[in-house]
Amino acid sequence: MTEGGDVGGGAGGDERDWAIWLRLLSHSVRDTAVSASTDDTAVLQAVRKLHELCKIEGSGDLVARVYPSLTKLFQRCCASVVSSQRSSTGLLLLTILQFFLDFGEFVLHDGDPSLRTFFRSFLSRQYADPTVAAATIDFLNQNKTKLLLAHATLLPQYFPLLLKVVAWGSNSLDKPFLELLPALMGPSSFLPLFPALLDLPALVLALEKLESRSGSAPGASTAPNKKSPAPEALLALMDEAYTGSAIADVGAEPGDDGQPSARDEADALCSELLRDENEGLAERHWSYPGMAAALQSLMGSVQSQRLQHALSLTPSLLSVYFAVALRDVNDSLMSALLPFVFARVDAMFPDPKFSLECRKILLEFVLAAFHQSPHFIAVLKKPIMDRIGQPYTSTAKTELALQLCWAVGEHGGGGFAHKAAARELFETLELLLYENLSSRRMTTMKADLEQKDEGALIAVASQSRLLCFVVTAIAKLATCHRELSPRARVCLAKVARSHQVLDKSVWRRARDYLGLMHEPAICSSVLGPSTGYLNRPGSVQWSQGRTNAVASIPFYLLGGNEGAPFHNFSLSDVLGKTPT
Repeated sequence: MTEGGDVGGGAGGDERDWAIWLRLLSHSVRDTAVSASTDDTAVLQAVRKLHELCKIEGSGDLVARVYPSLTKLFQRCCASVVSSQRSSTGLLLLTILQFFLDFGEFVLHDGDPSLRTFFRSFLSRQYADPTVAAATIDFLNQNKTKLLLAHATLLPQYFPLLLKVVAWGSNSLDKPFLELLPALMGPSSFLPLFPALLDLPALVLALEKLESRSGSAPGASTAPNKKSPAPEALLALMDEAYTGSAIADVGAEPGDDGQPSARDEADALCSELLRDENEGLAERHWSYPGMAAALQSLMGSVQSQRLQHALSLTPSLLSVYFAVALRDVNDSLMSALLPFVFARVDAMFPDPKFSLECRKILLEFVLAAFHQSPHFIAVLKKPIMDRIGQPYTSTAKTELALQLCWAVGEHGGGGFAHKAAARELFETLELLLYENLSSRRMTTMKADLEQKDEGALIAVASQSRLLCFVVTAIAKLATCHRELSPRARVCLAKVARSHQVLDKSVWRRARDYLGLMHEPAICSSVLGPSTGYLNRPGSVQWSQGRTNAVASIPFYLLGGNEGAPFHNFSLSDVLGKTPT
């Protein structure tokens, strides 16, 4: 009797619990005036308990009994969010959304409008709340698979708002956001996400400016609305990718002299970054030469903790972005992204350490993309030629040109099938070489007149490094495309004969390459593609160097016995150590 009474009491207790939570929820929905003035903690507990009981029972009938009340409660919370901005309201909304995602199929509920309502009506006003920010990122990570399958456009659409969450939040959000980042990369967001990530420090400045102006935590409702420049910007970007034409700013407002001022451009950039939804490609405010100085002025002399956090987080975000791009993104989007990357190598937030680290990541991505898809060099020959031939007014532009020269030579201008593109790239390198040869004597004389001060020595060293890359690229292109060999021999001979005015490393490299060209099989092995020339007698397959014997390589390639080898490659690195 006692045992039967206990069992019956237990079952009755479960039913009573169920009834209590459901009654509390129904009362909260009906009595709007009372519930709006009280805390959401009790209601949140009721929703969580009912959600847990629905999971345990697995009954569609129980879900159907709870669903109407939750729908009304969700609508009530969203309607009152303007007057009642509490952390508990955000947690309550997320808990209801979790119920919709888990049991929506039982009641035929489409969760997409509810999710978008949460982003637009609540998160856009409460992203600065640390509790809401952490709960939102955890919710999105927990349901990432469901969102990608059933709501594929949601996260790519709201990535600007989610960037605000992580920009204004603490470093505890870094790891969860890095896990979420690949889900933000969709066909519509892939291109605009890159500048948004790179401009994360500028977003922090914009939010801090908004906070100082309003006197409270920033909210997206104060961000100005403006027409999206996406269609025009996308067409311009694709035009640059395939024709090399310059991209003009879309929608820039001129100042008194017809040109936008530095302050106007900085305000326009901040306005662009403060939007909540993905509107396509951002305007190219960084093409304005005074942007870096304007942001430096806006930042002031002391960096805030939030800005320092953004400066340290951005390289990690870019690394994840580029890793996913190389793994998952199609050729069309990749070929459109690369010219964008070229343009931003020399246009980023004006912090020396940040610029150096991000520039390294960008250049590594460019080389990895060309290594993975060598034909991109032929497809993007115009922007590549423009970057190689542009005036090198900064270290970043010089480094980009050097890396592009190396990629052009290493991958044969796109490969054996792209002879026309290779010829145009060769002519660009040839012109660059002759221009530097003609100015080299003037540079050397000027350095001598100034007794080789530090600035002149740096300029000479930079030009020598550039010429080494150009000479190597010319020799590699001629090795891949034999019809270019006569012109390459003429170029190398001119460099080799200029030993009186050139650094030793430059003319010796040209002399060695000329010697290599008299040994076609060895030349193909050393200067040809890393995969080697299949079925060509005497050619070394470097990919098999660790397991197969390699033909003798004349040591005159290393320029004699004096000093260390001056080449950028080491044969031991390529072939590996032979077993003893």
